[in-house]
Amino acid sequence: MVETLSDLFLNTVKSFPKDNIMMVKKEGKYVSISTDEFKERVIHFSCGLSALGLHKGDKLVILSENRPEWVMTDIATICQGGITVPIYTSLVPEQIRYIIEDSDAKIVVYSNGDQWPKLNKIKDSLKKVQHFISLSADVPEEVISYNRVLEKGKEVLVKDPQFFEKTAKGLQPEDTASIIYTSGTTGIPKGVILSHKNFVSNVKTTAEIIEFTVEDTTLSFLPLSHVLERMVTFAYLYKGCSIAYAESVEKVADNLVEVRPQIMVSVPRVFEKIYSRVMDMVLSGSSLKKKIFFWAVKVGKEYGRRQREKYKISGFLRFKRNIAHKLVFSKIIEKTGGRVRFFISGGAPLSKDIAEFFYAMGLLVLEGYGLTETSPVIAVNTIEEVKFGSVGRPIPGVDVKIADDGEILAKGPNVMKGYYKKEAETREVFENEWFKTGDIGYLDEDGFLFITDRKKDLIVTTGGKNVAPQPIENKLKTNPYISNIVVIGDKRKYIAALVVPDFEKIGEYARANNIAYSQPEDLVQNDQVRHFLEAEIKRMTPDLATYEEVKRIVILPRDFEIEQDEITPTLKIKRNIIENKYKKEIDALYAEVMGGEEGFDND
Repeated sequence: MVETLSDLFLNTVKSFPKDNIMMVKKEGKYVSISTDEFKERVIHFSCGLSALGLHKGDKLVILSENRPEWVMTDIATICQGGITVPIYTSLVPEQIRYIIEDSDAKIVVYSNGDQWPKLNKIKDSLKKVQHFISLSADVPEEVISYNRVLEKGKEVLVKDPQFFEKTAKGLQPEDTASIIYTSGTTGIPKGVILSHKNFVSNVKTTAEIIEFTVEDTTLSFLPLSHVLERMVTFAYLYKGCSIAYAESVEKVADNLVEVRPQIMVSVPRVFEKIYSRVMDMVLSGSSLKKKIFFWAVKVGKEYGRRQREKYKISGFLRFKRNIAHKLVFSKIIEKTGGRVRFFISGGAPLSKDIAEFFYAMGLLVLEGYGLTETSPVIAVNTIEEVKFGSVGRPIPGVDVKIADDGEILAKGPNVMKGYYKKEAETREVFENEWFKTGDIGYLDEDGFLFITDRKKDLIVTTGGKNVAPQPIENKLKTNPYISNIVVIGDKRKYIAALVVPDFEKIGEYARANNIAYSQPEDLVQNDQVRHFLEAEIKRMTPDLATYEEVKRIVILPRDFEIEQDEITPTLKIKRNIIENKYKKEIDALYAEVMGGEEGFDND
């Protein structure tokens, strides 16, 4: 019976012997790692960590891109009774230093020469760290190589062949497995303490309601530092799926075609970019191609609607759907490898329009919802029960209720033990047994959960109107000319926005309209470009209430960056930081118009 992550590992290597439990790109092609090799390397690395002084309750940091050794190190640490602390590779040295120090980490494992300079810069201040381990073969003098740790593990097993199994089987469900630091959209990151029970409850329940099978190959590219990718990795192993690792975010499109996965987990930003790319190709095509495309989408949506609602599908509609697939959808599906059964989307709200668009083509995106503090899944759509625009029903064993102010509260075995060394902050997020998510939402008559926005992100205008910015932003980010957008207006007279244009597309618009420019800043300051973007925003938001409409915009010269502390590693916007950074431009925007709510037409 699987009750701990060590049980999960032992069950996987016993139940799913296969040649390709993992796959990784080497020298231009994907090579396989067998279940036996995976088992051997985890056991040897785990015992090697023990030889280096890692004991139950000690913390080990992983600073690495996705690769098989990430998962092996994670499971090896956990099976030894250690506590894994993942860190995003995109973080800067000072952010890395904070997490290593705050977590009391004893060992730091890093991937390669790209990460070592960051650690080298701060290593003298890391007084609690006893060892640095590199996953690559070429290591500095003060660093231990991954292979050397494996050798140390073999030496331990020569002396005591039962050492690993005794340790792994001695762990309890309530033991801490990991401390994951929140992305910190509203302040200093907090270490979320997650137990074996937290993860395993989420893994088992998710695997019951979403079909993962031993026949499936998955593509892993969402950072393993992200709790969703981490949990689904455990779920893949629990069901014996093969896991292929993408080379990088930039290479995902190529790797999809090479791996041809049945399953992939992603964040909405990726689906938004695919949608924008497809629409860009369509809109730049001939009028005939446009007509065929939009006809196909219309047919696909009607087919999909009847399929979801379990209505009879006529032979004629089936015939039209087959034509739409042959002429349009098949070409797009081929770019995913042609075998995708479903995508999973999490981490932020996904536009309903985008979800329906993918489904019309025959690509199902299952949107779910959760937080690091809930291991992470609270609710998720399933293949049998999907409602676009929602995040699905709460998963079995997890209770959800809506507080009087609209906040979503959750209770279940997946809810964290608390924040590391932060008792006051832990007390603040609990109301008796209920965890306060900080999100606003509602449950519909069928029990599906809908997320409105983050509680702290809700805008209250001076007229007393409440405006949820995320749905507006998600809608506008599907526009090919808009790369990113932040809706603002709290304690202001009306709603405005900071807009990051897609400079490639805006450049095309400028050239087509004889607008001279030599650099992006020229386009940002151009009134004609601003009027064009304002018109696009107005065109795309016809259904907003008057008080929700974006009245004015500031065009920004660049996108938001992790290095500038403007977005988190999971691409969530840090609104307070962005608004402070562009305070001068925002104040000037609102100062331009005095009196009533002026809109684009009054400019």
